[in-house]
Amino acid sequence: MATTYKLLYDWHTHTTFSHGAGSIEDNVRVAARLRLCGIGITDHGPGHLFFGVKRSRLAEMRAEIETLRARDLGLEILMGVEANIVDASGRLDLSPYELSLFDYVIAGYHYGAFGENPIAMCACHVENIISNATGFLSRRSLVKNTEMVEKALHTNNIKILTHPGDKGSVDVFAVARACAETDTLFEINARHKSLTVDGLRTAARSDVKFAVSSDAHSPERVGETARAIRLIAEAGLDIERVVNLRAV
Repeated sequence: MATTYKLLYDWHTHTTFSHGAGSIEDNVRVAARLRLCGIGITDHGPGHLFFGVKRSRLAEMRAEIETLRARDLGLEILMGVEANIVDASGRLDLSPYELSLFDYVIAGYHYGAFGENPIAMCACHVENIISNATGFLSRRSLVKNTEMVEKALHTNNIKILTHPGDKGSVDVFAVARACAETDTLFEINARHKSLTVDGLRTAARSDVKFAVSSDAHSPERVGETARAIRLIAEAGLDIERVVNLRAV
């Protein structure tokens, strides 16, 4: 009989505070119905031009989460953020003070974030889009992306590196090794398909630990990690290295 797994925490979900389809309460209620131990609300950081949460609404998010916590719905409810890596030095789109407002930070590279040097970051985005579409400049992009992500990991307190290599290719082993060095979880994302079986096996050659995430953009997707679990099985990854899954 095939082993089945239970998701304990879904640490990567989105709401209408960025570009999700449901409210914080919607996501929490689905997580409670699934009997998860906890859920994280991680809307995009404010540096994302199209989807970022407004800085002026952070207090509102916190108030909603505290209200839900007071109802004792049977699970841990956390206010996180999916910060955006916004320049070659690995800077994130939130100040140290703003980062302190969240229970934890996850982070990744996204096209819609431009930081304090928008011309340079726009050039980075264009190069990655061209590289992904045509293969042109692919080696240069891979090196630059890898360095940018490594710097972000080493200069910020990041709980989970989100969908590594999705918008811009990276040296998976180098990034996984940097995650291990900084005690950052390497995400196995159920929504994005950039991580392959071979890529997961490559990451696993390092000492990194992993987290599966739904990256839910609608309430019905909260806790949906079937694709990620299939990837784990195909790669032969030791389930003990996935911190938010348990065999049942």
